[in-house]
Amino acid sequence: MIILFGLGVGILIGLTGIGGGSLMTPLLLLFVGTPPVTAIGTDLAYGAVTKTFGGWQHLRRKTVDLGLCWWMAAGSVPGSLVGVWLIERLHHVYGDNFDDVLLVFVAVALLVTAVATLGRALFMPSAIAREQETVEMTRRRKAQAIVIGFVLGLVLGLTSVGSGALIGLALILVFQLTPHRVVGTDVFHAAILLWVAGLAHFAAGNVDLVLMTNILLGSIPGVWLGTHLITRVPARALRPTLGCVLMAAGIGVLTKAGVAVPPWALVGVPVAVGLGVIGLERRRSLRLPTPGGVPAPAEQ
Repeated sequence: MIILFGLGVGILIGLTGIGGGSLMTPLLLLFVGTPPVTAIGTDLAYGAVTKTFGGWQHLRRKTVDLGLCWWMAAGSVPGSLVGVWLIERLHHVYGDNFDDVLLVFVAVALLVTAVATLGRALFMPSAIAREQETVEMTRRRKAQAIVIGFVLGLVLGLTSVGSGALIGLALILVFQLTPHRVVGTDVFHAAILLWVAGLAHFAAGNVDLVLMTNILLGSIPGVWLGTHLITRVPARALRPTLGCVLMAAGIGVLTKAGVAVPPWALVGVPVAVGLGVIGLERRRSLRLPTPGGVPAPAEQ
């Protein structure tokens, strides 16, 4: 089961660049019954290997903005270490009572990532005209990269969630990179960040090496397969689907933490959001140019 989870998540990473920590952590929590701290540490450690595999491929294809990547890492690396230190201190002080609190942290991070993923899929086309291949690293841009990196690194160290979707969203909204440079820079930066956070969790004893090995047995071929399928499966359809899945995972983790969530919400909310996405996409399709070259009239 764990190998199959790794395969599925690996395929999604190869296709979309996101979904590693956001999906594997709730899968380990909900279906395997892994303790929260161990699930987070193991997820970060396996993600480091997986993202390194993808990051090397992007570096060879010259789809990585190294300047921006290093400045973000200047903030995200210490941020992730602070996150790992915080989780260790809180768990030491509160013991097993902290597990439910940590589950709530994970659930909130998942829900934020779901909203970010859906926003990225639905509302980013308006920024196409401002996209650029490389970011000029002025003093202001360097400060932005460090601050954003620190905050997202802190979230990652605490919850293992967000190395793909949240950082990718920042690369689009704040730094306005072109899509292929977003994916390449995101994956390469995530590899750096995950190695630091993963090793910190390993040093703290939070990594299950047997569990990690089984995940890698599925995720590495999954990433390879997803990369080869990317030209056949439209990311336009995959990203909203992934956003809905992340939303369901976040609600599921909330229920595991003891939060009183109505049973219908686990399926009903993601399905309702998915139907809303389909409706929005249909409205957009009506505005596309007709075969004769004349745009369809826009709705008021």
